[in-house]
Amino acid sequence: QVQLVESGGGLVQAGGSLRLSCVASGRIFSIYAMDWYRQAPGKEREAVASITSGGSTTYADSVKGRFTISRDNAKKTVYLQMNSLKVEDTAVYSCKGLIRPMYATRPADVWGQGTQVTVSS
Repeated sequence: QVQLVESGGGLVQAGGSLRLSCVASGRIFSIYAMDWYRQAPGKEREAVASITSGGSTTYADSVKGRFTISRDNAKKTVYLQMNSLKVEDTAVYSCKGLIRPMYATRPADVWGQGTQVTVSS
């Protein structure tokens, strides 16, 4: 089956940087839009960044100028470079892909399990 696996989370001090990765695996026909979400305890899940198959990007206002989403189609991987991290960035970060498997005629959303990012003051 198609899977997404995130990596790169950890503990970092405010002002520091982290780069998250999300790699897709399985028998994949096409990968369309890829997105990063985050969810802090007691809060709703928030869309952080999105990138289309053509490379167009969208960011939440809270991360503009600090985060950069990118993708490597050959590696079937999406990245989230996070700079100038703030305490309020602390959350579980998950990737989501709109992916069409080989066995399907239509794409569907696939979610990763998430990776913890903790920013200390």
